[in-house]
Amino acid sequence: MTNESLSAFRNIPLLVGLPPWAETLAAALLLAGIAWLANFAVKHGLLRFALRLLPHDGPTPAPIAARLANIVPALIVASGIGAVPHLPAAVTTLVSNVVSASIILFVAMAISETLRFANRIYERRPDAASRPIKGYIQVLQILLYAGAAILIIAALMDESPLLLLSGLGAMAAVLMLVFKDTILSLVASVQLTSNDMLRVGDWIEMPQMGADGDVIDIALHTVKVQNWDKTITTIPTHRLIAESFRNWRGMSESGGRRIKRAVFLDQSCIRFLSGDERRELGRIALIREHLDRKRNELGEWNTRLGEAGREPVNARRLTNIGLFRAYVLNYLRADARIAKDMTLIARQLAPTPQGLPLEIYCFTATTAWVDYEDIQADIFDHLLAILPEFHLRVFQEPSGIDLQRLAG
Repeated sequence: MTNESLSAFRNIPLLVGLPPWAETLAAALLLAGIAWLANFAVKHGLLRFALRLLPHDGPTPAPIAARLANIVPALIVASGIGAVPHLPAAVTTLVSNVVSASIILFVAMAISETLRFANRIYERRPDAASRPIKGYIQVLQILLYAGAAILIIAALMDESPLLLLSGLGAMAAVLMLVFKDTILSLVASVQLTSNDMLRVGDWIEMPQMGADGDVIDIALHTVKVQNWDKTITTIPTHRLIAESFRNWRGMSESGGRRIKRAVFLDQSCIRFLSGDERRELGRIALIREHLDRKRNELGEWNTRLGEAGREPVNARRLTNIGLFRAYVLNYLRADARIAKDMTLIARQLAPTPQGLPLEIYCFTATTAWVDYEDIQADIFDHLLAILPEFHLRVFQEPSGIDLQRLAG
């Protein structure tokens, strides 16, 4: 304040005739009271009235206004501290410097809240999940608070901030060490975003980090994954670039989820079908057309062999496993829950000591986990149950019950 303001303080009737220390205390309390009243008026009057005029169905700028409102009492104290009578110059300077530093901090906090507010608005966009900006916002906040810290230190020391900046060159190596993880995370965040490698909502697997679930947050330093058991795994962002992980987004967007499972058949029951068995299996509607086609095909083939074709060992004949494989294919094609525009195969794999694997390779028409498991279970329930119709059985290693029966 000016000398006129100082005189105004001293001419207040309550302060006239008081000892110097009492004048100083009374003036300081009065200044604090004015600052408090101004803060109360701004926050509980003007600010509340202004917020009522804003929409309440989305992000609100109230935190920004609250940070800026703190500047008003700080400005009053900064302007009035010089008018407090009998206050030592060193104390006046100290209070002024502290208030200046506080104003810088309040401004930095308000800008930080503005960045958060911008991020919340951006997250309402449809493409926000595929292009998150939270990492960039956090980088700006780090730079903001780093700059604010330099200005605050300069204000407290009552020196020019350029003097502090000139000494940062010698501290570059230390800063690089301190902010190593931040720099790595920043580079990783840019790569993840620019290459569209990760989005909020993606299902990812990263066994080395114990992560298997949906991405719920992508920040500068960490990516949070909610596992299927509802636990949260926090992964350093740079690990997602340095190490491999599986993203199931392609499966979700394709609309189909793969079934890849084998039935292990006992190889001792694989054989040619007799005429009676072929006629018996002809009652199965799903393979009736296949039987007719194979009968014509094999008849023509064996006819070309002439006399040799009359010997069963020379002729081509239907096998129970071949007919069962055809049944599996037709069964899958007839199921509306199986995607017909994706790969659909029933194939034999190499024989193993555990039997001959007949693998089902197809895609469900849904990616919902529960529905997918139901469809897969229904398919194999049916196939395992119908195996005896084709005179086949699954391979199963001997159990304790089997050994007891043998011993008995």
